[in-house]
This record gives sequence, C-alpha cells and structure tokens, in this order.
Amino acid sequence: MLQRRRKLWGWGYEDGQASREEAEQVGLGAREHLGFGPGDYEHPPRLEDLELPPPRIEPPATLSSICSTDPFERATHAYGKAYRDLVRALRGRFDHPPDVVAFPADEADLERVLDWCADAGAAAIPFGGGTGVVGGVEPRVPQAAAVTIDLGRLDRVLDVDQLSRAARIQAGATGPGLEEQLKTHGLTLRHYPQSFEYSTLGGWIATRAGGHFATLQTHIDDFVESIRALTPSGAWESRRLPGSGAGPSPDRMLIGSEGILGVITEAWVRVQEAPRFKESAALLFDGFEQGAQAVRALAQSRLYPSNCRLLDPGEAALTSAAPDGRALLVLGWRAGWRARSSSAATTAGRRASGEASPRAPGATRSCARPTCATT
Repeated sequence: MLQRRRKLWGWGYEDGQASREEAEQVGLGAREHLGFGPGDYEHPPRLEDLELPPPRIEPPATLSSICSTDPFERATHAYGKAYRDLVRALRGRFDHPPDVVAFPADEADLERVLDWCADAGAAAIPFGGGTGVVGGVEPRVPQAAAVTIDLGRLDRVLDVDQLSRAARIQAGATGPGLEEQLKTHGLTLRHYPQSFEYSTLGGWIATRAGGHFATLQTHIDDFVESIRALTPSGAWESRRLPGSGAGPSPDRMLIGSEGILGVITEAWVRVQEAPRFKESAALLFDGFEQGAQAVRALAQSRLYPSNCRLLDPGEAALTSAAPDGRALLVLGWRAGWRARSSSAATTAGRRASGEASPRAPGATRSCARPTCATT
C-alpha cells in the first residue's frame, strides 16, 4: 500500500489538496473577511521548482537503506507548522533544509545514526510529526551539516498492562495510530492536542503538550510513568513507579526538554478504559467575559467535563461555529454529568448578564442569554 505524502507547504496530504479553482475561491473569501483589497493568488510550490542547497554530507553505505537525500524528504522536514514556517514553505523558501533525513526502524538503527552524526560533527534533530510552532525542527545550523531523524517507523504499542492500566508505546506513534492499537484492548490514552492527527507521543513528551480535555489530566506529564531515551552517553530510562515522594522525578527532565537531552524512543503511559457513552453540547454567550464566568463556575464546581473550550467571538465567527458577536462554549462528557455541568455554566452566564437564574435548568433548554443547544 502506498504511503500518503504530506504537503510541501502546510497541513494535510497531497491527495487532499483543494483544486486550483477552489483554492483561489478560499483566498478570495479570506481577503474579504480580513478586509484586504484584491490581489494575486499565490500558488503553492511544486517539488520540481524548488532549489535546495546541495547536501553537505552523505550517509555511509551502512546507513544508506534508512537515509534519504531526496528533495521531497528534505523539504518536508525543513520546518514545523508555525505561521512563519507555512508562509516560507508556501513561497518555496527552503533556505536551511536538512542535509539528510534518517528513518530508523528501531533503537539499534537510531544508535547507529547518532554515532554517525557524532563522528561526522553533524547536528542530529529528532522529528516526530513536524507540527511544532517554535522552530525546534528547523536545521538552522550553518556551521555544520544537519541530519533530521524521523521517528515515524517507531510507531507500535509494545506492551499493555491491563491490571495497572498502562501501556508501553514507541515515541513515533501518532495520535490516531496509538489510539487504534489501544482500541483493540478496550483502552484509550485520552490525550488530544490540536495536532492530534499528525503529532506523536514522543513529540508530546518532548514539548510537554497540552490536550483538548480540559479537566483532570490536561498535559501529557499527567499520563507519563517512565521514559526511555538515547542520549550522547547511552541509553537512559526512568523507573516505572506508581508514585514517589523521594525528591524530583527524573523523567520530568525529559518532559518538555524539546529533544536537547536525547532522543525519546518510548514511554510507559497511563491509559483508561475506552468510554462507552459520549455527549456534547454548546452554549452561546453575548461576550467572552460571560463565557469566562461560565468556565470559572464549571472549574469550581468539580464536575469535570471532559472538554471545556471557550471560543471568543472572533474565532467562533472565523470558523463559522457561531453567529457574529457571540462567544461559544463547547462542552463534552464521556458519561453522565451533562445536565449538572450545563446548568452550572448557564447559571453563571446569566449571573454575568444580570439575569435571574432559571428555576429548573437543563442542558437542552433554550434560553435568551446564553442560548443552549445540543450538538
């Protein structure tokens, strides 16, 4: 089966790109929405039009089977997904692409790649899903060659501890990939960052990622039991413990380290029973401040909705999620608690608006301010 190829310049896959005509219509609509005048549409670059600097280093024969200097691989591993990255890629500007992209299939491969980088004096850059927005994967190292290490082949759930509800997962597993594997065991990690479709477990750990689940476990470190990584001085692994009060937790050195201390290869993470029931609802508010009052009431109610996301009027209108001028609160539940959570948010919103609280609030009840609607 052919692997889908990512776009050269942005989110998504090549086979999912809009046609030239569709893209021009989207551009026209965006200009009108943002108040810009007419202008020429900038078409995305084609691979054959790119002018990349030649590689400054070549992999040894022993690594040639897992390394590539192909222009497509070099270009798609040159940037993350910050706005600045997307604009430069859209305009075909790849000034500092990696010289080589390596695709290790296991720790032995990774160790050989790191040894080669050390011997050659090349920068080694870990790469998960390439979704970061802080420039961490951009090889801006003019004084040395750069080797980007794509961990996408290390993508398996290696072990599942049903008794303790934990799983040992390789760092290159994407959100959908690890969830699909955990599903066969009736389990879920329940960590959904905005880049969930493309980002990886190792990337979440290296960046201390937060997810869309808004209460209880909100960051990846809430799930991590132990981490394994390859460092310049060899393999490193923190002990897997249910908890400890004996000083600092060693794995916290790797969580949020951005890949500077070593390449994360796998981790034991806490998992949960997959939910059998899910519900969601949306509440509209006349302003962001009223929505914020509702969010505060929910946080202090200890009802713990699975998802609690407040969109200001600008973002809600931009995504066509709400009428102009209205803030939107999106709520989600894994099971139960829906009526009580919606009631707390609605009551808080009315209090912020100076209205009386309803006598018998319910999650599906329509109300003037805020309005309530099920999704």
